[in-house]
Amino acid sequence: MPRTIAISGASGKTGYRVAEEVLQAGDQPRLLLQEHSLVPEQLQGCDQHRLRLGDAAALDAALQGVDALVIATGARPSIDLTTPLRVDAWGVEQQVRSCERVGVQRVVLVSSLCAGRWLHPLNLFGLILVWKRLGEQALERSRLEWTVIRPGGLSEREEQLEQEGIRYSGADQQDSASIPRRLVARCCLEALNTPASIGQIIEITSSCDLEPIAMAQALAR
Repeated sequence: MPRTIAISGASGKTGYRVAEEVLQAGDQPRLLLQEHSLVPEQLQGCDQHRLRLGDAAALDAALQGVDALVIATGARPSIDLTTPLRVDAWGVEQQVRSCERVGVQRVVLVSSLCAGRWLHPLNLFGLILVWKRLGEQALERSRLEWTVIRPGGLSEREEQLEQEGIRYSGADQQDSASIPRRLVARCCLEALNTPASIGQIIEITSSCDLEPIAMAQALAR
């Protein structure tokens, strides 16, 4: 039976790819979007819920009846340096609390390599890695079945991904290298299908020099 999987940040460069992978897997994506967000044409027919940040009642309604949530929200570069705090920390915590209220047990959060580090160039943009770690911690403290995916530098490349292997590691094991957003999206879906990923922070980067292996196989090592 097809699952209903909600994706917050579904208009973003990673989020819309997660939604496409959900469709490809035969499940039903529910797109959680800001009021004026645009989605690709291929996702126009999907179930869409448009929300304002901080509207708890609307968020609860949007999550009713879903089987899992993928949190793919992320602060975009802005002159407002409070945006990472509001999106990556408070925004994630609001989604976690909503899941607890409405009974959504399974959550995958897309975070970032080096989350929690203070001495990092990305923190020049409103302490973004600090706030991402606070978002992760809100999920870790919850009663939910959670997985945190920490990708490296994100690329838009879509070519020759089938031959590209992913380097999986636990928390704070990697600090460089990159990964295409499409592979991040696939990892989110793979995490939902891999019970061993529950309660894990999984860092991911990729390389054509690595042999492709399943997430379950990597975690078993």
